[in-house]
Amino acid sequence: MSVSTIARHTDLPGMVRLLEQQRTAKVDLVVPATAIRAREGSIELSGIAPVLDERGVTAIDGVYRPTGSADTQIASKLDVPGRYLTRLRADARLDLYDANVNGLLQGSPGIAGPDQRSFLLRLFTAEPGEQGVLRAFLSDRYGIIDNLDVLVAVLDGIRQADTQAEVRECDLSETSMHCKVYAPKVTALAPNFLAGYRNPFTNPDLEADRLAAVSQLEQWRPIAEREGQGYRPGDEPIVFAGFRFANSETGHHLLTLKPELVVQVCGNGLSLPLFARTRRHLGERLTDDPHRWSQDTYRKKLAVITAEARDTVTEWLSPTFLADRVAELEEQAGTPVREPEKTLEVVGKQVGFTDTERAGILTHFIAAGQLSAAGIANAVTSYSQTVPDPARADTLDDLALRAMALV
Repeated sequence: MSVSTIARHTDLPGMVRLLEQQRTAKVDLVVPATAIRAREGSIELSGIAPVLDERGVTAIDGVYRPTGSADTQIASKLDVPGRYLTRLRADARLDLYDANVNGLLQGSPGIAGPDQRSFLLRLFTAEPGEQGVLRAFLSDRYGIIDNLDVLVAVLDGIRQADTQAEVRECDLSETSMHCKVYAPKVTALAPNFLAGYRNPFTNPDLEADRLAAVSQLEQWRPIAEREGQGYRPGDEPIVFAGFRFANSETGHHLLTLKPELVVQVCGNGLSLPLFARTRRHLGERLTDDPHRWSQDTYRKKLAVITAEARDTVTEWLSPTFLADRVAELEEQAGTPVREPEKTLEVVGKQVGFTDTERAGILTHFIAAGQLSAAGIANAVTSYSQTVPDPARADTLDDLALRAMALV
């Protein structure tokens, strides 16, 4: 049975189940270049001793299909243009793919000797007779920190912070895990940022949180009504305090934590990259068995992640931090947008939106009916929820504030 590597918009129990399934098929090995060959576009391993662990004996020799990200890493390690190797696979020129990879790993008679390096291969094994998956092709100095362990460490940090916080959504791709956390009782009003905003699509996930916040809304509603700014129940311009964290097991992303503001009416997440905290996965040189890597060292790395999560939760999920960030948003939110298509064309070029992204954001902007700078930011963060790649969706959320500022 193949192991799933992708999940979008799943909940915490679903993410834990998926990561546990992956762990049962996961094998990490430091392998000499001489044991690696390309065959018909896959990677064949030979002469590797079986792995003996709590699961029993796992045979390693066999054929593994590289993911797209693993292909990129193979190209990088062998100093081959990544687009060239990707194009060979896309054009089914697997003979040239094999010739390039094997020539550089195994050497060419009279031209060059075999590569003397070893590489950390992160694999998913498969049933006998089936191809496994080559998830990553990394340096033997890559410090392994697995997604499930990061998830547990961050949740432990939230528990230690003694703050009521919940994981509202999780995503997993071939390259990274992304999780979003929010505090349902840490809220603020953002009337300028959400003025005239309509939900461009139905998102019932935060309905329970809206009900949980009713007691707090009751104290705001009379004040708002006296000032002529009353709202229908459910349409209040509420944002929740939150943060998100991401990790990569395959060397493509840093471990990252950053705060975000969560819009009640649609579930948009406006991330605040200026406050992001990152940690590189770089460790001491691994032996031929990465599992011999000091467990004491590994536990200390996870303890640092837990402590950092605890501290960031205490800071970012506080009413003071949320109020300060909302005040900053409110200052820029009301700038009118009279020519949205032209505005998005100019802004999109400056922040790096693709043509497809710009068209999608424009659709969300029109559907939400908020003709202001805040409408641009909200369109970016609602459109990002429809993007299949969670890493790109995360990047779009990072760009929303910059897009609003450029307007």
